Amino acid sequence: MKRCSWCEGNELYTLYHDKEWGVPVHEENRHFEFLILEGAQAGLSWLTILKRRDNYRKAYDGFDPVIVAQYDEAKIQALLSDSGIIRNKLKVRASVNNAKLFLEIQKEYGSFNNYIWGFTDGKTVKNSWHYLSEVPAKTDLSDKVSMDLKKRGFKFTGSTIIYAHLQAAGIINDHLTDCFRYNEV
Repeated sequence: MKRCSWCEGNELYTLYHDKEWGVPVHEENRHFEFLILEGAQAGLSWLTILKRRDNYRKAYDGFDPVIVAQYDEAKIQALLSDSGIIRNKLKVRASVNNAKLFLEIQKEYGSFNNYIWGFTDGKTVKNSWHYLSEVPAKTDLSDKVSMDLKKRGFKFTGSTIIYAHLQAAGIINDHLTDCFRYNEV
């Protein structure tokens, strides 16, 4: 079975690729989870984050943005002491900030899902990459989403991070054309 080459060589990567990556996401907490995890990944490998994902789920109350938006200084300090997650104070503080802004988008658009999928009129952008080297780190679409999120006050939402979110959430299908998942998602 042919897969995207980036996921080969590690069972956790392969499982993530085969079951999750690129599957269209419409659940609010899942969008929020990806935003937190992709922000945490900045400067690190995705595998580093995947290995800590269960710890993140516990530490961040199942990625419920309503709960995370209410985190106080004591909770932030507890997160910064949690060896099961990336203990970068800028990233942790950004996650709480972003939770509050995530809720504002929900109020404005009815859901974060409506907001993020609105950039593509609710349709998945299906790219046709043959080689991993063709897949960009960012695009005009990720630039546009990133710029809008930053304008709203979001942190750790640069264009490359947002492109990763769009890929993970199935808003962009960047499976290689010969990957078995290309036509499945």
